[in-house]
Amino acid sequence: MDGRPLPLTVTRRRVLAAGCAALVPGISPAAAPELAFDELYARIGVLGMEFSQKVLDLNGQRVRITGFMAPPLKAEADFFVLGKAPMAICPFCSSDADWPDDILVVYLRRRQTFAHLADMIVVEGVLEHGSWTDPETGFVSLLRLRDADYRRI
Repeated sequence: MDGRPLPLTVTRRRVLAAGCAALVPGISPAAAPELAFDELYARIGVLGMEFSQKVLDLNGQRVRITGFMAPPLKAEADFFVLGKAPMAICPFCSSDADWPDDILVVYLRRRQTFAHLADMIVVEGVLEHGSWTDPETGFVSLLRLRDADYRRI
C-alpha cells in the first residue's frame, strides 16, 4: 500500500454483496454505480435531512443498492420499501417528516408476488430524490428507485 486512502470504504457487507450480485442474472455488477444506505444523506440535524452529494450526482441514473424488503401492504404489488435492516412493518405510511434515513421506496418494472422478506436482496433502478406523493396510494417518499428489478442474494 502506498498510504493513499481508498476511494470507497470497503466493508465485508459490500464485498459480499458485490460478489453475490455478480452471480445474479439480470443485474450486472458493472451495470450501475453502487449506493449504500450510509451514503444517502449528508447530514441529519435540526434543519432536517439533506441528501448526500452522491445522491445528488446520481439522481436520474440507474444505481444498485443492497438491503432488505419491508413487508408489503399486499402480496402482489409494483412497489415495496427497501431498508438497511429487516423490518417488521411498513416504515413510510405517514409523511416525509417522519422519513427514516435508512429506507427508500422501490417501484418495480412490473407487478410481482413478494417472497423471502428476511433475505438480503440487490435492487437496481433509476434513482429519484425529493418529496413525492404517489397519486395511487397517497404514500410520501423522499428517495425512490423507479423502473427497478430485484434479486435475492
